[in-house]
Amino acid sequence: MLFVCYEKCSTCRKAQAWLEERKIPIEVRDIKGQNPSADELRRWWEMSGLPLKKFFNTSGLVYKELQLKDKLPAMTEDEQLQLLSGNGMLVKRPILVGDDFVLVGFRQQEWEQRL
Repeated sequence: MLFVCYEKCSTCRKAQAWLEERKIPIEVRDIKGQNPSADELRRWWEMSGLPLKKFFNTSGLVYKELQLKDKLPAMTEDEQLQLLSGNGMLVKRPILVGDDFVLVGFRQQEWEQRL
């Protein structure tokens, strides 16, 4: 499984520790060094079944600086995906990508049910 994270994020560290405790093998990818492409994000979004807005880090500084709360509703899905792929700090993390599922953010109960 692919584990997309930001090393300075405490939630990402907590999720990674949770996975390691359960000996769940992961491939770690730092979102700041290797941001997901628009195609990857589209595929993950479609697999997740979530609204695209759930892929945005709404509590992040970049999201607030760009005033995306007001702008996102008027943007197309393609525009939103391009925006996400252009700056890893806009992407909600961690993201766990399995063969047939994608989990966005770390909610332990959800992860326990899926894994």
